[in-house]
Amino acid sequence: MMTPYNALLHLFPKSFRTEYADEMRSIFSRRRESASSTSDVASLWIETLLDVVPNAICVHADILAQDLKFSVRSLSRVPGFTFTAILVAALGVGATTAAFSVTDRVLVRPFPFRDSDRLVKIWERVPGYSRMDPSPATFRDWAEMAKTVETPGAYAATSMNLLGGPEPMRIQGAAVTANLLPILATPPILGRFFTPQEDTPKASGTVILSYSLWRDSFGAAASVLGRTLTLDEAPYVVIGVMPKDFTFPDKSTKMWTTIRFDDDSYADRTNAYLRVVARLKPGVTLQGAGSEMNVIAEQLERQYPKDNAEHRVTVVALSDEVPSQARLLLTALFGASLCVLLIACTNLASLLIARSLQRGREIAVRTALGAGRERLIRQLMTESVVLAMCGGGLGILLAIGVTPLLAQLAPSNLPLADVSQIDGRVLAFAALITTLTGIGFGIVPALRVNGEKEIKGLRDGGRGTVGGPKKLRSALVFAEIALSVVLLVSSGLMVRALWRVQQIDPGFESEGVLTLRTSLPLSRYGIVKTRSQFYETVLSEVTALPGVKSAAYVTFLPMVMRGGIWDVTFPGRASANSEDKASMRYVTPGFFQTLGVPIHQGRDMNAFDTADAPAVAVVSASFAQKHWPNQNPLGQVFNITFHDRIVVGVVGDMKVRGLERESEPQVYLSHQQVPDRSVPNYVPKDLAIRASGDPSTLIPAVRAIIQRADPQVPVSDVQLLQTIVDGETSPRAAQLRILAAFAAIAILLAGIGIHGLLAFTVSNRLPEIGVRMALGAGRSDILNLVARDGVRLAALGASVGLLMAYMVARGMAALLAGVSPADAPTFAVAAVVVITMTLLGALMPALRALRVDPTKVMRTE
Repeated sequence: MMTPYNALLHLFPKSFRTEYADEMRSIFSRRRESASSTSDVASLWIETLLDVVPNAICVHADILAQDLKFSVRSLSRVPGFTFTAILVAALGVGATTAAFSVTDRVLVRPFPFRDSDRLVKIWERVPGYSRMDPSPATFRDWAEMAKTVETPGAYAATSMNLLGGPEPMRIQGAAVTANLLPILATPPILGRFFTPQEDTPKASGTVILSYSLWRDSFGAAASVLGRTLTLDEAPYVVIGVMPKDFTFPDKSTKMWTTIRFDDDSYADRTNAYLRVVARLKPGVTLQGAGSEMNVIAEQLERQYPKDNAEHRVTVVALSDEVPSQARLLLTALFGASLCVLLIACTNLASLLIARSLQRGREIAVRTALGAGRERLIRQLMTESVVLAMCGGGLGILLAIGVTPLLAQLAPSNLPLADVSQIDGRVLAFAALITTLTGIGFGIVPALRVNGEKEIKGLRDGGRGTVGGPKKLRSALVFAEIALSVVLLVSSGLMVRALWRVQQIDPGFESEGVLTLRTSLPLSRYGIVKTRSQFYETVLSEVTALPGVKSAAYVTFLPMVMRGGIWDVTFPGRASANSEDKASMRYVTPGFFQTLGVPIHQGRDMNAFDTADAPAVAVVSASFAQKHWPNQNPLGQVFNITFHDRIVVGVVGDMKVRGLERESEPQVYLSHQQVPDRSVPNYVPKDLAIRASGDPSTLIPAVRAIIQRADPQVPVSDVQLLQTIVDGETSPRAAQLRILAAFAAIAILLAGIGIHGLLAFTVSNRLPEIGVRMALGAGRSDILNLVARDGVRLAALGASVGLLMAYMVARGMAALLAGVSPADAPTFAVAAVVVITMTLLGALMPALRALRVDPTKVMRTE
């Protein structure tokens, strides 16, 4: 019966067992012999467990306290080593924690809705477009016919003028079907959801506020419920307030109203502007729902062969709405942070090995005085964990400061409130990697402890072999160099990609242009003539301001709204082509001059292009080339927005969808040639002003002009056109700054590793160097002796690193904007940087070797 008790004794440290185990076994044996019954034996074992387990914990705690005190005293005697080790650990933990925080919130965690894995988005799919918005009529048919999903909900982005405050405000929101918010299953903190009766055409307006709008505009007062707000000059009653962390469809949404479809909404099946969200029924897979929806699409195609020709359906999980480029950006970021962590850890291990070698005499003395190997390993492990914990704490502080920068890489179109917060889950991750860093890389030098070997070295005067630690440290430095090269090449390729994107011509001149939005309420501006008077008043006064060259209104500025895609047909052609689409906008005269868009043929819009005049259009060069190749496009006729248009001008193409995406051909129509109260979303609202000086100085004067024209029209989205263009590359620029910082840290740590390795080598080869110099070795011979190992190690590490970098670059090819993953200049620069780093790392050890006095070395020996 002693075997189980012996196993139980292993809960105590070995030193404790060595001193007390025999006595404890003897006592237990006597008590076991006196236990005559089964109940006595059971009582003995229960009593033994209750005695041994708590005492073992106390013994371990006591030893840990001793080790902690010793570690603090020991580390305080070497402040340089301690500071360096903590800083190295902090850089690795901080970079990885910050990257994990953002990546986790965007790519790993489910969206903050109940059973979010069952939430899906349903899109129409047509040739050339895998995700298109459905029309209200199509949405109604889906809702009636679908069996694999619970009743789907729909929404559309909207914005409304909020009146009643010191000045009118433009509020971004979403018009939703009554069942959409219940599908997301996040109840309001105040009030209630919409009812089906409030989502009918003649129902009174109701609104649910976001937490931020409730707090900022209404003082977070509960009395806001039941209050009537004036939105777009119509009354809306506040019925609810959503929680602080609720954002849908994105964080710019500040309120929700009902969409209130009427009969006219269902009349045109091509009026596509909805986004559809549904919840899969229990047991239904994504593929099963997609199959059913495509069967429904085929039925609708047979029922409406003209409007629904070739229409199919794409069903995707809500979590898959993260854009592929953003997903790759964040994945690359997290991979880069792991490289920094590994480099930091290898450096930390190298430091600890060097420290353990320096403490060889101390360990030998402690061994000679009776310290066991287990005790020494435990103390060294405690020291490495203390360093890691201090570095981890500093790393968390670094992560808190860096995470907001990394959060710029998160897509703005996701239902995430704030991705820059460090919460308990992230802190747990930081604690985990800190612990793994301390234990995983502290165990290497700790396990090298061999008391007998150290005592022998002490007897021999401190001389002994260093081949083992040198090889280990060389392997660690090799890993640092290889990983550093990967980061260098990755950041270099991103620099090249950023330069290439920045060199893309957007098709317009962005410098010197001020833009802003004046959203006109259609209750008063539904008549085209009334709108035209407002435009004329504002534009005439704006163009009269000193320094203003020209000004114009447009439906949406390029890159501000990337869609606006309409079908195009041509009189006399046998059948419509489903790929004949164009990006359409209404403009006022002078728009192309204001944006610096060249007019290749014909003319701009003018004041005579009214409703009574022939309907005209200005088209982009790509539109003309696609539809009338080798022909004069002027005078050609096509149909868009259900009206025939005569081409009167051809202008240069603009990058409407952004610098990196292909844009459809563009069509521009006169703001006067549209029926009253039609296409309300396409009413010109963005004002562009070109100035000869700093356009931002015009903001107060322009605000005053609009205030005089109509005091109830808010001015919003005030920004320079250059800022809009710069926003196209801001995620790339942010990632580049982060990668460059990671690469700089990595190359610095690798340089420190090279320096440490060579310094270690020189220190242990001083006698050899002294003998060589005494025998006539020249300075070049000594330099070659010192630097040879470092150069060889750097060359090998760089070679492997370049190969790894090429494989990584191929994986991130989608981010390189056409730059080759094997871009020779980038790889060459990385190699030069590694060589330079190696030479700098070898400089100090080489100078130390050259200063060796052979006489002193020989005398010491």
